[in-house]
Amino acid sequence: MSPIYVAGVGMTPFDKHPSSSIKDLTRQAVEAALRDAGCDKAQVQAAYFANATQGHMDGQHMIRGQLALRAMGLEGIPVVNVENACASASTAFYLALNHVRSGAADIVLVVGAEKMVADDKARMFAAFDGAWDVHDTEAAKARLLQMGQGVSVPPGSQSTRPYSVFMDIYAAMGRMHMREFGTTQRQFAAVAAKNHAHSVHNPLAQYREACSIEQVLAAPPISYPLTLPMCSPVSDGAAAALVCSETGLKALQGSQGRAMRVLACVLQTGSERAPADLAHHLVRIAAEKLYAQAGIGPQDVSVAEVHDATAIGEVLQSELLGLVPMGQGGPAAERGETAIGGRIPINPSGGLESKGHPIGATGLAQLFELVTQLRGEAGARQVPQARIALAENGGGLAGVEEAVACLTLLGR
Repeated sequence: MSPIYVAGVGMTPFDKHPSSSIKDLTRQAVEAALRDAGCDKAQVQAAYFANATQGHMDGQHMIRGQLALRAMGLEGIPVVNVENACASASTAFYLALNHVRSGAADIVLVVGAEKMVADDKARMFAAFDGAWDVHDTEAAKARLLQMGQGVSVPPGSQSTRPYSVFMDIYAAMGRMHMREFGTTQRQFAAVAAKNHAHSVHNPLAQYREACSIEQVLAAPPISYPLTLPMCSPVSDGAAAALVCSETGLKALQGSQGRAMRVLACVLQTGSERAPADLAHHLVRIAAEKLYAQAGIGPQDVSVAEVHDATAIGEVLQSELLGLVPMGQGGPAAERGETAIGGRIPINPSGGLESKGHPIGATGLAQLFELVTQLRGEAGARQVPQARIALAENGGGLAGVEEAVACLTLLGR
């Protein structure tokens, strides 16, 4: 296949942005990506716009991308709106990649934007309720929470404040991991402490304060074994990338020597399986396809950004991706193997736990970080000699796993 490149990336800070609209955030991220690539707006031939919650939050159920992009002067081109839960942005990237690969365009914009923070907490957390089968909610909840059976829950380890039911589900997955592999709450805390340490050096992260394992364990509980620093916050923000063919790359002024090649990209949906049958987890299946497509193995990966909506997610994904052996994600984190300077650095950005999680932008924020790493431009959070980078972005719930996952490999 002809090579496809990421020519430019841009990202807003992930945080609470009460005075910025979706249009404002989109403009900031897109203009940053255009500057990074040396691309004029007139050179963009198509756009994919990712967003998951704007319909719920402000009633804009349709034409979100057309409105956000026209407001900044990008109009008269094909615009496709993409919703795929928390994997919306990576899915938009996958579609843009194939748009370019088809020969229909040489320069395609991908942008994800989300404005989720609200004073009404119940309404804010309800934005996640459409990410599973709304016609089967109680049965789905019972099925998912059953995964955590067999591990006693200490008294006082459940929050009395409102939070997303997805945290209970992640907690159940974590207790299953504890039961099956002997993983400890301290090892999950080690993941969170590592990611908060990484985020200190990320100027775009929502949280930039380091915390120790002991501080993570002593923090307010959410749902055992999760405490507050182990969970991603609700965030506003946007991220963007320019996907180009070789012809498109030659037309850009700022990308020579700084564009990164897309080695592989796989979009995978889940299937029915037993909870403990992780060999058939959709991320394991997608990873096998991804490595085969790129002609490499997990041992070749220099750095990874994985979907750590909670620390439990990072442990599980690191294993499913083959970066550590099954059941060893917790011990590997506790030993420092997944920290910057370790054997396989994971989430040098701080991950969703620290960087933030505006769900329609998250997948592109992962690619922003990985392009920055591969260019050697990450400053104090730079992974030494990064050459191949892996992103894993999951979304929604169906059965006993994510409904969808998108995996991408980038290389220098």
